[in-house]
Amino acid sequence: MATVITTHRPPKRGRRHSASMAGKQMHGSKFTYAILAVAAIVSLFPFYWTIVAASTSNTEINQVPPNWLPGGNLFKNFRAAMDNVDMGKALLNSLIVSGCTAAGTVMFATLAGFAFAKLRFRGRNILLGLTIGTTMVPYQLGIVPLFLLMTKLGWGDHLESVIFPTLVSAFGVFFMRQYLVGALPDELVEAGRVDGASSLRIFVSIVLPAARPAMAVLGMLTFMASWNDFFWPIVVLTSHNPTVQVAIDNLGSGYVPDQSIIMAGTLLGTLPVLAVFIILGRQIVGGIMQGAVKG
Repeated sequence: MATVITTHRPPKRGRRHSASMAGKQMHGSKFTYAILAVAAIVSLFPFYWTIVAASTSNTEINQVPPNWLPGGNLFKNFRAAMDNVDMGKALLNSLIVSGCTAAGTVMFATLAGFAFAKLRFRGRNILLGLTIGTTMVPYQLGIVPLFLLMTKLGWGDHLESVIFPTLVSAFGVFFMRQYLVGALPDELVEAGRVDGASSLRIFVSIVLPAARPAMAVLGMLTFMASWNDFFWPIVVLTSHNPTVQVAIDNLGSGYVPDQSIIMAGTLLGTLPVLAVFIILGRQIVGGIMQGAVKG
């Protein structure tokens, strides 16, 4: 008579356990939240003090102990800042310069990054090394020849002199190259080649969708860097055609600078950047997380 031997298999808890844990949110300790709260307060305090200083008078700013609550002179100081310098034109100029610089840097850096990451051509490593090597050259060394070039082109005190020298950066090229090396599989590029697609078609249809998260991050970083740039605009532009940073510098050029008006102008120059970050910040973070998830 045959004997049937049955084996008892324990339930697979690993997969069920991981599935149940996937729907749960991780929570930090009270110490972690305390550290985050302190970091948030330290980060937000300069912005809060800018609001306080911009809404008070110059006398109240210098009093001891200082006043920690916002005053009622915010819009009055805004009007004074707008009257002392052409802040409206400065905001428009900064928006044009920063937008063009960010768009140009993202597009050219993505093109160059794709070429360095996925295309095979003679001298690729040498050109990449030279591109990265330019980051070790101090920016100040090129100011004089760049200013002479802008003068010969007739772009002195024009926005073109601020936009064109910054349309591409070595950091942007290296950033996009490093991202595309890992985020864009070689098989997708080869599949496009097999289907008869040109390099431009592959770039538009395959590279751009894959590089969208990195492009968003690079665009935000470039926009903020261009908006906050002071050294080159103060060299090549005048008070008749200023950017925000040049206009704020003109606010403090009096014999006795009014700190409240300077802070009001600074607040005006900060609000557009905050608006852009609030509008695009969630999309940038979502794009980064989407690009980080591997199936």
